[in-house]
Amino acid sequence: MNAAVSSAPASLVKPKANVPARSIALPVEHGAWGFLFEPLAAGMLVAPSAAAPFILLLVAGAFLTRQPLKFLLGDFLQKKYLPRTAVALRFALIFGGISLLGLFGSLVFAPIESFIPFIIVAPLVVYLIAQDAARQTRQLLPELLAAAALASSITALALAGGFAYPAAFALWAIMLARLIPSVLYVRSRLRLEKGKPFSRFTPVAAHILAFAFLGALYLSGFASILTLVMAAFLAGRAAFGLSRCRQILQAKQLGIWEVVYGVIYALTVVFGCYLNL
Repeated sequence: MNAAVSSAPASLVKPKANVPARSIALPVEHGAWGFLFEPLAAGMLVAPSAAAPFILLLVAGAFLTRQPLKFLLGDFLQKKYLPRTAVALRFALIFGGISLLGLFGSLVFAPIESFIPFIIVAPLVVYLIAQDAARQTRQLLPELLAAAALASSITALALAGGFAYPAAFALWAIMLARLIPSVLYVRSRLRLEKGKPFSRFTPVAAHILAFAFLGALYLSGFASILTLVMAAFLAGRAAFGLSRCRQILQAKQLGIWEVVYGVIYALTVVFGCYLNL
């Protein structure tokens, strides 16, 4: 009997499901990590406080929960329970627990006004979760709103560190002046590299408007000349990167360069604050 079973054709033996846990647990887009860490790093360096590590855990945990939650909600709405569903549930609980730990610590150490930015973006988060469940996350609007939601962390950190409201919310605007034009540029650049119709005007115009906006913040005493110079560089990068003279880049290469630019931009905010430039 056992011999007969062991001699059964291999094709009749059900293979073990191969679940790509990494793709279920972690976002694959390089830009998404930039959206997360640029405002967090700048905020923690500009406004260190006892609450800052917990705000980091709160935001990072919520960010990481989004990817497995996307699979979990999608499978739930389709009334499916797949091998990946269990993996997604496990990671959603782990990352959600990290976020809850950060929330508890933030409530203990951060003043209540630190949560104002998160209250403001709460409707955006609900919308993004709904878009995740509908598999619409690669549309332009959800991507822009995700950037806006994640950039709120710098204002929460600033308020926790004792910044006044105008200066704290100016930091949010400064981060958005980098993130929103960059999203428009990367989307157009990817379409250009794939030979698809793209817009050159919209990304370049967005960078010029961001530069003008940062110039107004600089004249008002809320932005650094270093950040203004970096914004001018990014505008030039957008114009050149969407021209015929550009160097052709793969999506991964483009994403890595955008992370590098984002780190430099965040550092201009930090050094500008400490050097009072």
